[in-house]
Amino acid sequence: MEYWYADERSETRYPGDPLRWRGDDGAPLTVAPLPGLAPGDVDTGVRSLWRYRAALPGDLRPLSLGEGCTPLVRQPWGDAEVRFKLEWFSPTGSFKDRGSSVMVAALAGAGVTELLEDSSGNGGSSVSAYSAAAGIAATVLAPEGTSAAKVLQTRAYGATVELVPGTRDDTAAEAVRRSATTTYASHNWHPFFLQGTKTLAYELWEDLGFRAPDAVVTVAGAGSIVLGLDLGFGELLAAGSIARRPRLLVAQPRNCSPIDAAFHDRPPPPFAPTVAEGTAIRHPIRLPEVVAAIRRSGGDTAAIEEDAIAAAARRLAALGLYAEPTSASAAAAIDVFRERGAIRPGETTVVVLTGSGLKAPDKLRELLG
Repeated sequence: MEYWYADERSETRYPGDPLRWRGDDGAPLTVAPLPGLAPGDVDTGVRSLWRYRAALPGDLRPLSLGEGCTPLVRQPWGDAEVRFKLEWFSPTGSFKDRGSSVMVAALAGAGVTELLEDSSGNGGSSVSAYSAAAGIAATVLAPEGTSAAKVLQTRAYGATVELVPGTRDDTAAEAVRRSATTTYASHNWHPFFLQGTKTLAYELWEDLGFRAPDAVVTVAGAGSIVLGLDLGFGELLAAGSIARRPRLLVAQPRNCSPIDAAFHDRPPPPFAPTVAEGTAIRHPIRLPEVVAAIRRSGGDTAAIEEDAIAAAARRLAALGLYAEPTSASAAAAIDVFRERGAIRPGETTVVVLTGSGLKAPDKLRELLG
């Protein structure tokens, strides 16, 4: 399928090219909206996100480890009944596999043999796994405080891991500097990564009998799930396959909540360490686009205290759902959004649990006792 890149800030267009990861002026790019699918366009014989191949750009050769087709489990949460989307059933244990599958497939098709990624954990292990599957040598830069379990997983796939002193933002800056000489496969920058995450919208649509949920609760650091859902549901809406967009309800830890602050038009609170390490991004690259996507959906954001995240992790475990603290932030936000009226009785609400508790054993040992 033919495609082109759009810079939403300057309205500049670029020819589609998997090797391009940002605009000439340094702005982030997205693949311009593509035709959405009808139910008959889903390749039901394929048990992975590649069943939605007709919604993806370019002539991609599928690169799959079985990502997608994750469970959607109905569970009570207090007085509310929600459906938890268990993205940790992905091959490397997190939703990042959706984006990595499509992005690395595009880079492999362009002849890439070496790539660079920066990550606080899940993105690095995911890109490393798909690079291994594609025969591509991967180097991953990670903050020095990254979970040992995530570093071990990334190295197990054969990637070179370099720990960078300082914050998550320092790691990203070092990766951008090296991108001048190495193919940069950033899960935060690369337009094809969002094409992978948009399959979550298509999958929820299929899970629910080819209709959209009323609301989706998710956690956000850089916001790739938010932007993927916006792209996917937007394409389905344009195709007439759904009647309206779901409300996107986005949780962040209060200790690092720039998206929540921007959405509510207030200064962000001072940064502090958070157990939700996957969201500890102080300066999201696509911040204006994430806020615009939430507003477009009629959604909302919430900043969650650390003790509420810990309580939600324990509460999920008591339901049989072993989620890493980053995921638990989304569950903790259910009560907040119910009180605000953003989650309503009788509606269909999906809560995305992004990663497995096996990713963060040390932090969960502290939270669960």
